[in-house]
Amino acid sequence: MPTSNTKSVALAAMLVACASASAQSDTLGKIKESSSITMGVRDASGAMSFTLGPGKYTGFHVEICERVIADIRKALHLDKIDVKYQLVTPQNRIPLVQNGTVDIECGTTTNNAARQKDVAFAPTLYVEGIRIAVKTNSGIASPAQLAGKTVAATTGSTSVQALRRLGRDGVAGVSEVLSKDNSEGFLLLEGDRAEGFIADGQILATLISRSKEPEKYRLLDQVFSVEPIAIMFRKGDPAFKKMVDDSILALARSGEVSRIYDKWFMQPIPPNGARVGLPANAMTKAAWAAPSDKPLEAYEAR
Repeated sequence: MPTSNTKSVALAAMLVACASASAQSDTLGKIKESSSITMGVRDASGAMSFTLGPGKYTGFHVEICERVIADIRKALHLDKIDVKYQLVTPQNRIPLVQNGTVDIECGTTTNNAARQKDVAFAPTLYVEGIRIAVKTNSGIASPAQLAGKTVAATTGSTSVQALRRLGRDGVAGVSEVLSKDNSEGFLLLEGDRAEGFIADGQILATLISRSKEPEKYRLLDQVFSVEPIAIMFRKGDPAFKKMVDDSILALARSGEVSRIYDKWFMQPIPPNGARVGLPANAMTKAAWAAPSDKPLEAYEAR
């Protein structure tokens, strides 16, 4: 039987844990007190979130988050909010949001039912399709022709599951090679260590547009899964979620999101002025017309 002293220690530990959880769930209070926010970013997630050099990040989702942060600053009556960037990977992005290291993650995270158990998502402003990039001269025109060949995918991404479905769908003998990030995955294709690279379509289109010889690559037509890509933050913080959601809903309703999309996907972008050339698809336009935080499974059920 535990002693009274043991019970006291356990109670104290529980109170500390509860206090910590409460502090983490008050993101707005944390921002107001520190006049700062930590944004989770990616260094090579296509035109959505990428680096321009040490400590410099930009892209469609980064700009959306900057607009959100500007609205938060006004609501909290702060002169400024210092934005601190935290580079995240597919492997660590959810833990870093959960433990409070990252306040708002602005990369290319798919909103799905499993992840909604651990984190919260803003309304989706970009609906992606997972596709495969191949070399134009490979003669590969369909996923079936990847039988017996090697295909790359990025560790920790939903593309890994899409790749493994190839075998279950009857494409025999596909060997998988996992890269640590999207840039490395494309290098595997570029260097002929893989015959295909599977990833979000916009990531592939952006990497191709920035390659030395874009005409050497093409995207296969088949879309393997519909991916609602959304901004992510801590679960259990309704005040912060409402403020983020309201800001994003305003961007959608005003039509400003369409102009931001055009800037990043249809116009020349840094660092080298390449143009992704990827018009908004029908699912993305539908998300703008009726924004929601529904998970991937709701899209697949339609």
